[in-house]
Amino acid sequence: MSLFLIVALPFLGALLPGLMIRAGRQVCFVTTFTVTALAFIGLMTHLPGVWRGEVPTARLDWLPGLGMNLDLFLDPLGLMFAGLILGIGLLIIAYARWYLSRDDNMGEFYSYLLLFQGAMVGIVLSDNVLILLVFWELTSLSSFLLIGFWKHLPEGRQGARMALTVTGMGGLAMIGGMLILGQIVGSYDLTVILQNRELIQASPLYLPALLLILTGCFTKSAQFPFHFWLPHAMSAPTPVSAYLHSATMVKAGLFLMARLWPVLSGTEVWVTLVCSVGLLTMVIGAFIAFFKDDLKALLAFSTVSHLGLICFLLGTGTTFGAMAAVFHILNHASFKAALFMVAGIVDHGVHTRDMKKLGGLRHLMPLTFLIATLAGLSMAGIPLFNGFVSKEMMLEEALHTTLFNSPLLVTVVATLGALFSAAYSFRFISHTFLGAERHDYPAHPHDPEPGLWLPPALLMIPVVGLGIAPFLAEPFVRLVTGAVVGGVAEMPEEHLALWHGLTPALAMSAIAVVGGLIWLALFGPLARVWHAMPRPEAKDIFDSLIKALANGAARFSHRLHDGSFTRYAAIFVVTVVGLGAHAWFTGDAVAPTRAMLPITPVGVALWAMLIAAAGFLVLYHRNRLAVLILMGIIGLIVSMSFNYFSAPDLALTQISVEVVTIILLLLALNFLPNRTPAESTAGRRTRDAVIAIGGGVAVAALTWTILMGDFPMTSMSEYHLANSYKGGGGDNVVNVILVDFRGFDTFGEIIVLGIAALVIYALTEALLNGEVRAKLLNRDFEEARAGDAHPLMMVVLTRVMMPVVLMVGVYIFLRGHNEPGGGFVAGLIVAIAVVMQYMASGFAWADSRQRYPYHGIIGAGVLVAGLTGIGSWFAGEPFLTSAFGYFRIPPMNEFELATAAAFDLGVFLAVVGAVMLSLESFSRLGRRAGTETNEHAMDIDPSRPSVKQEG
Repeated sequence: MSLFLIVALPFLGALLPGLMIRAGRQVCFVTTFTVTALAFIGLMTHLPGVWRGEVPTARLDWLPGLGMNLDLFLDPLGLMFAGLILGIGLLIIAYARWYLSRDDNMGEFYSYLLLFQGAMVGIVLSDNVLILLVFWELTSLSSFLLIGFWKHLPEGRQGARMALTVTGMGGLAMIGGMLILGQIVGSYDLTVILQNRELIQASPLYLPALLLILTGCFTKSAQFPFHFWLPHAMSAPTPVSAYLHSATMVKAGLFLMARLWPVLSGTEVWVTLVCSVGLLTMVIGAFIAFFKDDLKALLAFSTVSHLGLICFLLGTGTTFGAMAAVFHILNHASFKAALFMVAGIVDHGVHTRDMKKLGGLRHLMPLTFLIATLAGLSMAGIPLFNGFVSKEMMLEEALHTTLFNSPLLVTVVATLGALFSAAYSFRFISHTFLGAERHDYPAHPHDPEPGLWLPPALLMIPVVGLGIAPFLAEPFVRLVTGAVVGGVAEMPEEHLALWHGLTPALAMSAIAVVGGLIWLALFGPLARVWHAMPRPEAKDIFDSLIKALANGAARFSHRLHDGSFTRYAAIFVVTVVGLGAHAWFTGDAVAPTRAMLPITPVGVALWAMLIAAAGFLVLYHRNRLAVLILMGIIGLIVSMSFNYFSAPDLALTQISVEVVTIILLLLALNFLPNRTPAESTAGRRTRDAVIAIGGGVAVAALTWTILMGDFPMTSMSEYHLANSYKGGGGDNVVNVILVDFRGFDTFGEIIVLGIAALVIYALTEALLNGEVRAKLLNRDFEEARAGDAHPLMMVVLTRVMMPVVLMVGVYIFLRGHNEPGGGFVAGLIVAIAVVMQYMASGFAWADSRQRYPYHGIIGAGVLVAGLTGIGSWFAGEPFLTSAFGYFRIPPMNEFELATAAAFDLGVFLAVVGAVMLSLESFSRLGRRAGTETNEHAMDIDPSRPSVKQEG
């Protein structure tokens, strides 16, 4: 089976449970189980090849320019983790079928589970670090959904948020570290990165890359001081806890440490940092776990402890430590998944996980007791169980590890961690199942149906089998260890065995077991001291930190984004001018090489009018109507300037835009006071004037330099002039650029224009249905209303002009490819004609004659433009590539026809629809406010009798 299909199956299968639940819970379960089983079987088909040393790959170029390709590979390390993810996933799916109640949405649960499963498989099979990061973040998001599955529980929601916050923060660090690693090597392919150990460790960027990557690994695998999120994730349903914290979520960080072991390990900073964090996590987690009364809380902190143990083994940097880490990953996944399921069985049967309310369950739940005892003894490191063998290997490695120049420090700390681990394991068994039978259980205890006990019972096969005969696992463990060390060092000579003689590691193990029993015997007084002792609570620290960060961010945001446009503009202008001035004075400004053009009276007049209008706008900026008039004057002068400098297309577009915007702004001003309140003090106005003058001088200097100098670069205009007709079939270079060379930009612009119109429409809807509605209904417009709402002369004139303007619009549209014009200008002209009908005859009269909704016109425009662009794909050309040709239809002369005309038609429709939808929005506000009182043109109501008839 293709590696792509193995990764894709869980994602595709996630669509099915939500549908299959309609057919029943059993169908939903069978469908989910089948999807995972198919992926597992597909994975196992590669086992023989991987065993022979082959590395199956699958490669797909996605974004090669960014080095982001969907590349997968399957080596022994990936095979082991993918096997755990899918194999234990099958057991969890079966367990969840009988664990979840009928009130739980099983379809939703299984969908989340498959999404998470696919993300985890994607991580372990990725051969591209950028794709790995995508899957990495998907695990955080999907685990958030799983942990918070019981949305009605506040602790579930908080546990999900805490997990997402911590692992998401680590994910950001991971992204930085991986990008640095890729930059050092020059490739983002893992197989390439893993072959450049010397290059990476010799780079000055090795340390920041290492720290960032380890931060991501530590947060995901719950290492100290990021361990606190994992116990709070126990509020999730037990199948989630069993899956995330045995074979998947928390193992992702350990997997990545193992995957990058060949290039990151072996340095002093690696050994010191990873070993220290691992040992500290192992001891702290085990110590806290001993005092937890909740079964899942105890197992959660025990998971933290065992993750620290594996982290320590990987941190030693030796091949024996790597082999011990690989074996313990296998062992921990088996006994920890079983123990979590046992906790769920107890909770399911007794309706409590509190060990203070348990005890004596061995008589009432003998099968559950047997499974719990076998798994618990393995977790404690008792001989004849698989946990004992990997614990012995850990203690043996601790004997030969020196940290902070102390040969005994690691030995003592590792033994202490093993002691606490044995103590909480013994407590889990004794305080839950041993002792006298009680008569105050919340519910009558009993062994569950096979659907609940069979999955953990199956996990006892490796727990006992590998404990008695660990040599059975040795070939596979050595194969995986070889993939971890990547040929950096020789494989260790030690073998997996139950008995290695009377060794110091065995003595340390005996001390840990005996010490654990003594520690358990002293539980009563120790617990009283523990509960009386003041200690920091990670949850409280986290909540306080998040609250402080949120408050600080809010204060910073409020100071930076206080809603003042002048403040934003001032910051922006000062920053741009400052950077420009630095570049100006430190760079080489181009000296003037061109002579000035002659100054004409027309140019001086336009310049003087522009300066005067801008100056008066500043002086009378509080008078909204005056500002609007001055803006229109400025726009008109700019249009004349474009025409003066031989840019008729720009001039035509500018004047059309000015007319439309002035009309729309006039309508908007109908709902605003004529004068704005005083917003600035004299000092602030002075400051703004200085900034504005400085910005103007800077822009003037830049413009002067560009216009008066020759820059050593090829002008894009030369390319466009040379290829406009040859490549786009048009003599109007501007139009060819808009609909061909830069058609994608235009396509995005009409989409943005349509979105803006829809936003105006949505805001109008909100205003009409919100608090503003009452203000509009109560506002008195009588003083501002004209006596003749629809002057007869204007009505007649606009009716006569309508067909003429439409013909002009069609003419402008058709000539646009070779002469000034085009779809954008034609759309504005037609929109102006329709706007005039609204203004002359009234909104209601015009709306009643509008047959097509403006939303649809916008959508049709975008659709036509998009389909035109897609059409080029059928010719094997890039999106929006145009074609043209010459045709002759008798009796007409030969004419040119270009596909760009269809694209321009889309632009035309989008512009008309956007302008008219905005106008319609204002008209609805006007009708609701009472300014539109007459629904008939020329104030004539045909239902009323004439004056003569009344007489």
